[in-house]
Amino acid sequence: MTAIAEQLSATTLLRFATAGSVDDGKSTLVGRLLHDSKSVLTDQLEAVEHASRNRGQEAPDLALLTDGLRAEREQGITIDVAYRYFATPRRRFILADTPGHVQYTRNMVTGASTAELAVVLVDARNGVVEQTRRHAAVAALLRVPHVVLAVNKMDLVDYAEPVFAAIAEEFTGYAASLGVPEITAIPISALAGDNVVEPSAHMDWYGGPTVLEHLETVPVSHDLTGCHARFPVQYVIRPQTAEHPDYRGYAGQIAAGAFRVGESVTVLPSGRTSTVEGIDLLGEPVDIAWAPQSVTLRLTDDIDVSRGDLIAPVGDAPPVTQDVEATVCHVADQALTVGQRVLLKHTTRTVKAIVKDIPSRLTLDDLSQHPAPGKLVANDIGRVVVRTAEPLALDAYADSRRTGSFLLIDPADGTTLSAGMAGASFASAEEPPAADDDAEWDF
Repeated sequence: MTAIAEQLSATTLLRFATAGSVDDGKSTLVGRLLHDSKSVLTDQLEAVEHASRNRGQEAPDLALLTDGLRAEREQGITIDVAYRYFATPRRRFILADTPGHVQYTRNMVTGASTAELAVVLVDARNGVVEQTRRHAAVAALLRVPHVVLAVNKMDLVDYAEPVFAAIAEEFTGYAASLGVPEITAIPISALAGDNVVEPSAHMDWYGGPTVLEHLETVPVSHDLTGCHARFPVQYVIRPQTAEHPDYRGYAGQIAAGAFRVGESVTVLPSGRTSTVEGIDLLGEPVDIAWAPQSVTLRLTDDIDVSRGDLIAPVGDAPPVTQDVEATVCHVADQALTVGQRVLLKHTTRTVKAIVKDIPSRLTLDDLSQHPAPGKLVANDIGRVVVRTAEPLALDAYADSRRTGSFLLIDPADGTTLSAGMAGASFASAEEPPAADDDAEWDF
């Protein structure tokens, strides 16, 4: 192993996403971060310099390092989620540069769904706007543990401390009311490079870290072994060959926790119990396996287990239900309405379902709940009650981001309608009234 490979293997990994309103400078920030941390290849920089000259710009437009689609470069906006991988001596990073336009808020949900940190940009001239609140709400709903407020374009407000302080106070109060556990405010100029990688010479009143310093030092934990053990079955291995006439294994990726040989487990939703007889990892037997390893579990009893079932320890299993109460971010152009038939995809299980009720829609300005909206349209955040055709073993999203999340899908064409988080949201919501069973879908 080379010295570089050894160094990278010893560093931790941080997944983070950027978000903000249109023209707040997200792509420029990402470009500056990559450029000043020496994470840009020479040919990439030359291509950006060439493209910038063709557009009549003297200095290279660092936003072009991430705005890769032709439509993005022509319009000067980010449309798709751009993933970038880079590393410093202290940490490795997977960055999701998400769109700022309200039309593409759904892409921000995609980018932040696996992030441990979100960087929310605000234009110092405009302050906190509705899209800023929407992105803060999405980060809170997705339980992103760390949020950075990057107040950008400080060079256009003469690096004035009162401007930064007012924006930081407003955003921090709003995000804290959503339940965001940690908020760090940093004044920057992505275009000039102030406080992105190098400290700013223009803001001696600021004594905090630069963006990169914070990204390198913020505590992150990938240890899922202490969580409730969950194993969604992806595939049943039953070779029935002369060499393996009785082999029956259940393959999949451990979503959380750890499993041990000899451990008593229950298979959901059936509730049947058995014991882990063996664990195969990369074709070799092991005594213990943990998240996120992909393994094959073998049980002592020949019970009915199929794709979509969930294996969990006896005494620590999630509740099984057909009535799902959740908060959803609606991402489709078509509305989600009461009575609509959908498919609900949870881990490896997909079941028929019907939207029984939409009790409320979140108003982002004051975090109030608009009661009984009847439908959710693109980019709305609201509470839903869904009745499924088959029981689901569903954790609360606050307990497990992996087994507490689900998708609502259009059964006609497979379009993703909404991203759901089971259980309570960040804002208090009235308990939805019990809805009558639908006559056509007798669940």
